[in-house]
Amino acid sequence: MDEWAPLNPGEATYVGLKGYDDKLDELSPDSFAAQAELIRRTLAELDVTEPETESERVAKEAMQERLGLELARYDAGEVTSEISVITSGLHHIRQVFDLMPTDGEEAVANIAARLNQFAGSLERYKTTLRVAADAGHVGARYQMLEVAKQCDTWTDPAGDNFFHALVDRLSADASLTAELARGAAAATAATAEFGQFLRTEMAPRGRESQAAGRERYELASQYFLGARVDLDETYAWGFEELARLEREMRKLAARIVGPGASIDEAVAALDADPARTIAGKEAFRDWMQALADKAISELHGTHFDIPEQVRRIECCLAPTSDGNIYYTGPSEDFSRPGRMWWGVPPGTTEFSTWREVTTVYHEGVPGHHLQIGQTQVRAELLNRWQRLLCWCSGHGEGWALYSERLMDDLGYLDDPGDKLGMLDAQALRAARVIVDIGMHLELEIPRDNPFGFHPGQRWTPELVWEFMRAHCRVAEGILRFEVKRYLGWPGQAPAYKVGERIWLQARDEARARKGADFDLKEFHRQALDLGPLGLDPLRKALARL
Repeated sequence: MDEWAPLNPGEATYVGLKGYDDKLDELSPDSFAAQAELIRRTLAELDVTEPETESERVAKEAMQERLGLELARYDAGEVTSEISVITSGLHHIRQVFDLMPTDGEEAVANIAARLNQFAGSLERYKTTLRVAADAGHVGARYQMLEVAKQCDTWTDPAGDNFFHALVDRLSADASLTAELARGAAAATAATAEFGQFLRTEMAPRGRESQAAGRERYELASQYFLGARVDLDETYAWGFEELARLEREMRKLAARIVGPGASIDEAVAALDADPARTIAGKEAFRDWMQALADKAISELHGTHFDIPEQVRRIECCLAPTSDGNIYYTGPSEDFSRPGRMWWGVPPGTTEFSTWREVTTVYHEGVPGHHLQIGQTQVRAELLNRWQRLLCWCSGHGEGWALYSERLMDDLGYLDDPGDKLGMLDAQALRAARVIVDIGMHLELEIPRDNPFGFHPGQRWTPELVWEFMRAHCRVAEGILRFEVKRYLGWPGQAPAYKVGERIWLQARDEARARKGADFDLKEFHRQALDLGPLGLDPLRKALARL
């Protein structure tokens, strides 16, 4: 950790390490190589280190699995060439400002320092992308052009105007104010120029097809799940699961509207209900906050024992309008709480609460906030790498989706509208499994698929949009971002539903092992106390309990 933090000062801010807030990631080829070398040395030490306790055994297995796959992705050229609408070096150094303290002279000076380093980091990042492309590792042209559009929005005075808007919210003396203004202007210009670099230099070199292909996808899937799965079986299961969810949704539609009602008719009735509509994003944020606080209060001491440090969450509006919804964990000392962020798309002025009750449980408690916060607390069980750096989408997002279903089991979604919202969110994740695997492996759409959707054709981006629009009741702006994300981040989107599937299998296996002694609350505590790890190591560790 002591060697890692200077190589990743932005990530150090993400996890709440002190002492790095005035530095920005270099993003140069040498800095990526240095991180890979640190991983190689760590893995070599792990190979000859024998664990003395069960917790050390879990830690070793988690580190070998996660670090091994990180290194495999670097060696395959994925890390240095990755650029999409949701993840890239640009996104990483832009988003770090969202988590920086803003009160006090030191905090503001750190922001000024990072703003004035922003252009240099982007210049070095250009070199990294060029070197990766020269070696045959290059992203998709479409994604580059979409990121260029994001650069336009972030720097547009009539749009997000991100850097200047950030500075305008800060209080500082005259000299520091001038430094902030210089930094904001330089970062704005560098971001706009980076967009042009993508359009004019990188996009012509980019891949025409957005499909990853089977070899790249298998590595991506294993990395995001922490497990090897049969991709063809999982693809077929996605159709079955989506069909099952839609059967449940039609039953609810009959309860909401009347016998024979369609899902869309139920959605229209819920959207027209003023009791389920909130006007204004600030009011919507306050609603999320109240619901998140209520869940923490009611679940603590009943279904979970929530550590004191985790009984606080902040619901925030994201400073950009990309349509992204995400969670950021607390700092190591919990001085910065866990936060739920909502990137409201332009023009969105009304929010349907029935859609988002389940989102609050996913991002808050018992979802990400409980899982990540509890990991931070368990210093007596987990080493610092486990608590601060280890992350596996299949484990984390799978748990969060499992938590949505759990809240239904616990009676928190008895309202038919709220439950329809949960099922619709589940349907979105099931549809992701289908289109992500189908698109990136360029599979044939099954001729006997339960929806009669273009049987026998091969997936294209256009068919992906048509399928998602037909099966998901999500605002168009958010859904368009979602589809772009799937196309540019192969293997990540299925990690939610496939991760939930593996969590459910792990619970069933524990129930079978323990029989009458199985206790659900104890299962959750033991599973979360293992810390984050790949899903294959999770099942092995649970089998030893």
